[in-house]
Amino acid sequence: MKAILEFNLPEDKDDFELATQGSRLHSVIWEMDQWLRAQYKYMSDEEYSTDKYETYEKCRGKLRDLVIENKVDLEI
Repeated sequence: MKAILEFNLPEDKDDFELATQGSRLHSVIWEMDQWLRAQYKYMSDEEYSTDKYETYEKCRGKLRDLVIENKVDLEI
């Protein structure tokens, strides 16, 4: 099976850019998710505070909710 996307450039430039940047955007989301996880998982005792921990955890939760709502598969 083949899938072919066709764009009329330059008028469809924005749509073309969105279509061709998908893998990079996927990487950005995955890296942000992993960074947020590391911030609260590996937080040292010296920098630990309940507020800080909960903020990182809440941000990661929101990112994951958005990923699910928009049917983005981070496992590909």
